[in-house]
Amino acid sequence: MIETLSSTQQQLITTELAAQLVERALAAGATDTEAILYEGDEFEALVRKGGVERLKDSGSRAAGLRVFVGARTASTSTSDLTTSGLERLVHGAIDLARVTSEDPFAGLPDAACFGKLTGDLRVYSEDVAELPAADRIEFARRADAACFAADPRITNSRGGSYDSGFGHKILANSRGFIGEYRRSICSISASPIAQSADGQMQRDYWYSSARSAAALESPESVGAEAARRTLRRLDARSVPTQKVPVVFSPEVARSIVGHIFEAANGSLIYHQSSFFAGKLGERVASPELTIIDDGTLVGGFGTSPFDGEGLPTRRTVIVERGVLKSYLLNTYMARKLNMQSTGNASRGITGAPGIGAGNLFLESASPLPPAFILADIKNGFYVTELIGQGVNMVTGDYSRGASGLWIENGELTYPVEGVTIAGNLREMFQNITAAGDDMIFRSSVASPTLRIDGMTIAGA
Repeated sequence: MIETLSSTQQQLITTELAAQLVERALAAGATDTEAILYEGDEFEALVRKGGVERLKDSGSRAAGLRVFVGARTASTSTSDLTTSGLERLVHGAIDLARVTSEDPFAGLPDAACFGKLTGDLRVYSEDVAELPAADRIEFARRADAACFAADPRITNSRGGSYDSGFGHKILANSRGFIGEYRRSICSISASPIAQSADGQMQRDYWYSSARSAAALESPESVGAEAARRTLRRLDARSVPTQKVPVVFSPEVARSIVGHIFEAANGSLIYHQSSFFAGKLGERVASPELTIIDDGTLVGGFGTSPFDGEGLPTRRTVIVERGVLKSYLLNTYMARKLNMQSTGNASRGITGAPGIGAGNLFLESASPLPPAFILADIKNGFYVTELIGQGVNMVTGDYSRGASGLWIENGELTYPVEGVTIAGNLREMFQNITAAGDDMIFRSSVASPTLRIDGMTIAGA
């Protein structure tokens, strides 16, 4: 966390201050420059068995500067927003740039590319900041209490929590762009622990998140769902090694969609570190599926009026009916690949922009109710949790620990744990044979239930 100085020492972040930083950098010798100002507040309350175990209320304010001296570039940042602190920021960046190597692809986007979405994108709500601290703590307490009220087998808890945050970001550069926006977010979660008659213990969790406190699900419903998910894991067992259909619940199917984003990331494409390299225009997934990255969705968790370089966010179809249509690019990687940015530049206060998603999601040409997806599966595995990071984006090899529920004759039966699911993403994307009609955005990445045939379950 960036420590802030007193308000008498610090300057407030404004578009005027950002413009002044740009002017100072140019006067100090930069040929091009970009300034970022950010301020934000975070709150966290964790309540366990009625007692407050953790309480955090913090704020930060910082400035970042990226300068170009010809084809040389450097970035610096500071939390000291006094006049002298900003002077040190400017001269430190210039001094660093002069000793770095030249990079012919570095530089700001062309002036004609800049822009921002207009209108209310509904990514900021005042009620997140206005909710009294006592009410936030009470939300956490109620979520935790609902877990224990659900069933006597809920014997312990990792706590109920309420988290919130809001931020204000300003971006300005020497090519005429200046923009700002505010974001807010809040969430309620609960993580109970259940114990069976023979002493076996299991845990799970559930949560609700929203841009507005008024849009959150009730703490009682969050706690009850967390308890239900925990209780269904009791008396889990392993299963024999076999090849069966695997159905990913929406909360874990998001990771499959995330792997498609990784595979289409321009940085991996340029470095030949993705199995999507050279595949534009080719079929890479089931013809039923379309994968979209959309930073323009009103109220979305990944929505913003402009990206990390000042380009307007947009809707990009990555995969359309199974065919790879676009990579995801910032300006730097677009130049290296002789392509155009897709408005996916992502950056913090310091450093060069990376590549990030807006609102990433999967659409099916023929969505089905989840019960229909399970109906014709004689034996299969319904995955509710993935463990580990066994994914190789170069080869597509996929192997992760998993737990969930066994499917018999179209029904969810007993809980399963201690198994590994394995396959290859190239084949897995092609073998997605069904997608549900149950997609809900709980973060910036969303997916419905997904069924993938032919995966290997390594168990007992």
